[in-house]
Amino acid sequence: MPSADYDSASLPDLLPLYYRRLFPFSQYYRWLNYGGVQKNYFQNREFSFTLKDDIYVRYQSFSTQNELEKEMQKMNPYKIDVGAVYSHRPNQHNTVKSGTFQALEKELVFDIDMTDYDDVRSCCSAADICSKCWTLMTIAIHILDRALRDDFGFRHLLWVYSGRRGVHCWVCDEAARKLSVTARSAVAEYLSLVKGGADNVRKVVLTDPIHPFIRESLTVVERYFPKYALHEQDILGNKETMEKVLALCPEDILKDLLQYFQTEKIPEKRWGRLKALAQNKRATVKKGQYFEKEIMLQYCYPRLDVNVSKGVNHLLKSPFSVHPKTGRISVPIDLRELEKFDPFEVPTISLICEELDRPRAGEPEEEDPKEKENEMDAAERRKIRDYKRTSLEKYVKCFDRFLEELARSRKGELLRKSDLQKDF
Repeated sequence: MPSADYDSASLPDLLPLYYRRLFPFSQYYRWLNYGGVQKNYFQNREFSFTLKDDIYVRYQSFSTQNELEKEMQKMNPYKIDVGAVYSHRPNQHNTVKSGTFQALEKELVFDIDMTDYDDVRSCCSAADICSKCWTLMTIAIHILDRALRDDFGFRHLLWVYSGRRGVHCWVCDEAARKLSVTARSAVAEYLSLVKGGADNVRKVVLTDPIHPFIRESLTVVERYFPKYALHEQDILGNKETMEKVLALCPEDILKDLLQYFQTEKIPEKRWGRLKALAQNKRATVKKGQYFEKEIMLQYCYPRLDVNVSKGVNHLLKSPFSVHPKTGRISVPIDLRELEKFDPFEVPTISLICEELDRPRAGEPEEEDPKEKENEMDAAERRKIRDYKRTSLEKYVKCFDRFLEELARSRKGELLRKSDLQKDF
């Protein structure tokens, strides 16, 4: 779906329609309320709205789904950010005694942005993305999702496309939401491998023995590396990109490599030679010498913004927010179809608003009068029917599945606790 169908000048006209008829408020409230198990959990949550002309409104909070709905339909935010659950209602933070207004809980979140890969992608730079470099996001999701589930035991991970050039992960397990700043930092550090700024040439350093987590990550990277790095980014194809790779190799093998590259032009064979030299070095040197693995990780391993994950009070763009530049909706990613996910196929606000106006075959013109026993119910039903008429439907369904799993897990936990109490 080309974003050419979206014109940012039309956003003020489209947002009221989106918030009135398409935004999935019911599911959204169900998510952030977490079954209402903890008192005031939703009421003490901070929302932040960015309005037209970059007017930024922090410390918004709401008592009910209805209140949130009415306020969003009144303000029509260009961007929605979700923050922490606080000790007091965020909209009353100015009335609370100094020092007592504290961020208590929040989902453990991760933000992966394509701009952080600019030194290792040649197809695009800055905010631009294409199908070639999007592979980096696919790799990042595979690696981090496995580690968060298998190494840390988390189960409820919501992966969301940012609407432009990256992905976000919301770890929603109760244990994750209760983590301290220190614990969040520890998780983020465990998952971080690519270190150092623009001045650092070698950003990944492996030592003996290679940690099992790194070995697991390498199995993912090895699957994508030939197609992504050797072909699509052509890292051994031209002088400039090749020099970057050679700068990561030990000096004593450079002569051999350059000699081989003079006659051999096929990328896989060039890479095969580099790997063979690394294996030879490992056989003769007592430890280390994983430079071919370091190169693969430097080019493909997820690059995390650790500060986003560390802070409990850090704000992160909300699912189903609209990206003002691209018009794309920030939608959940179905991991069962991760390989097929195409950011350019994600619907724009202009597309889904246009789809609303298209007549659907077999759709009743008038609402059944029997359905009008309660106006609010009727409005809710109409809204459900509305998003089902658009390309947003499959993404809301994905969100529904995630919420069902959360609810099942919560129910299981409550049953377990009640069984434990009976044992006493």
